[in-house]
Amino acid sequence: MLAIATIRQRPDDVRTAMTNRGEDPSLIDRILDRDHRNRSVVQELEGLRAKQNQMSKQLSGQKDRPPELLEEMRALRDRVRELDAQADTLKAELDVLLLQVPNLPSPEVPIGPGEEGNRVVGEEGKPRTYEFEPKPHWELGEALGIIDFERGAKLTGSRFYHLRGEGARLQRALITWLLDVHTREYGYLEIYPPYLVRENVMVGSGQLPKFYDNLYRDAEEDLFLIPTAEVVLVNLHRDEILPPDTLPLSYTAFTACFRREKMSAGRDVRGIKRGHQFDKVELVRVVAPEDSEQALLQMVEHVEHVLDMLGLPRRRLELCTGDLGFGMQRTFDLEIWSPGVAEWLEVSSCSNAGDFQARRANIRFRRAAGGRPEFVHTLNGSGLGIPRTLLAIMETYQQADGSIDVPEVLQPYMGGVTRIG
Repeated sequence: MLAIATIRQRPDDVRTAMTNRGEDPSLIDRILDRDHRNRSVVQELEGLRAKQNQMSKQLSGQKDRPPELLEEMRALRDRVRELDAQADTLKAELDVLLLQVPNLPSPEVPIGPGEEGNRVVGEEGKPRTYEFEPKPHWELGEALGIIDFERGAKLTGSRFYHLRGEGARLQRALITWLLDVHTREYGYLEIYPPYLVRENVMVGSGQLPKFYDNLYRDAEEDLFLIPTAEVVLVNLHRDEILPPDTLPLSYTAFTACFRREKMSAGRDVRGIKRGHQFDKVELVRVVAPEDSEQALLQMVEHVEHVLDMLGLPRRRLELCTGDLGFGMQRTFDLEIWSPGVAEWLEVSSCSNAGDFQARRANIRFRRAAGGRPEFVHTLNGSGLGIPRTLLAIMETYQQADGSIDVPEVLQPYMGGVTRIG
């Protein structure tokens, strides 16, 4: 969350940032009002408590206490209790409002209303040309018997499917290879996290309260299914003060992800491009504040490298203010070209949250023993989203006879299989 001091000192900057994000800036006025009232009550409360202490000392040791002084003490005690309750209420209201304020975009972020304001800042590789009409992955998958949409829908409903045989094996190969690259080449520590977390963990990563309607929740245990492993990895050090020389920390995890996608009727209804359950290899970094921008660029390069190794044409977009995630101050999306659906597909979103998540999850560090604790900066990125990467591999490496070549880097993970046909 934003520090209340930032909102007090720079209210116009925060209002402008919210306007650029497409959010209602009047929220800042409500926050400042609650903050002013809360501080006034706390100030009066502290004055009355000081007076209570003074009168207690005055009465200490006195056998004959004046009735009027005792009455004043009782009235003072009642007023303190009343103000205590007011302060608690105002503080709770203020905390709820602060959780609704998004992160401040970095100065480098382009201003724009939505995805049309995003800008391409890099491109590598050219889409393959075909001597035949490339098919979409749902036709390829069904013809090869490696994707089953009918039974997926029978089991759960629309937007669900299951992979079969070499399709399931190809996905497993992709996941294992990605984890190996990120751990062995880039030094990320692999984590196997729980898929269910408490509400305060969702708050810490910025999922709540903003995205409550998009989450799956177990009401009986009051636990939430994770929409991304970022939720868990960011919170690994919640309520901790990391000792000197701990940073940077780099984590990766493969998990299923669960989201109530609010999809428009008729949009992306075919294939595995968009669904309520999907797999992802996630990357999270925890760094000192001065290192976060460089860490973001490094993370982007890590993801671009795996896309190059897979032989998939890619481009890098910088997101504008209107398309920026709620908790992020700067984001680069990485997209790959998929010839069967004939569009660029986002397979990774690498973001710098600054100290936004660290403040919510109370993650701090010391630069030296005995030094003042400071909030860390957190970053996250997909390394990669599996369904879209999988479908792009299928469509990019398809052959005229309907078979699919396996990318060279994945062949050892497929037991030497070079073609699915």
